[in-house]
Amino acid sequence: MTGPLATTPCTLPLVEVRVTEFDLACLPATGAVFDRLLALHPAQMVVDLSGCRHIDAAGIGLLLDVHRRLARADGVLTVRDPNPRIRRILHAARLHQVLPVVDTAPSSPPGSPPGGQAPTRTQPALVAHGRASVKVAH
Repeated sequence: MTGPLATTPCTLPLVEVRVTEFDLACLPATGAVFDRLLALHPAQMVVDLSGCRHIDAAGIGLLLDVHRRLARADGVLTVRDPNPRIRRILHAARLHQVLPVVDTAPSSPPGSPPGGQAPTRTQPALVAHGRASVKVAH
């Protein structure tokens, strides 16, 4: 009897990864990090590009592959804080039409809630965060 493929349920609510180099030269190392993170079966993966200076077609292809693999397991990939140059590249590649590309809100002065109001979002009781930085010496 053949039926639909069973998907593995998500086991972590959130995994974050900060990528500092995202091009063909770094693809094997970066891909290996993503493989390990995907093995955790996250419900959401956030790729922080705030420290990344360059992304090429290989990096975009890897993001799309991670997006497809997450989507098969009902997970979501989000790209966070790309610099203006990388944002233009992602826009030209129409990546923003496939997955969310977001910016974090500007920080407020210490001790004051954003906009002078109480925060409306609360953190879930159990959140697992992981960070991995991939940098390959050239």
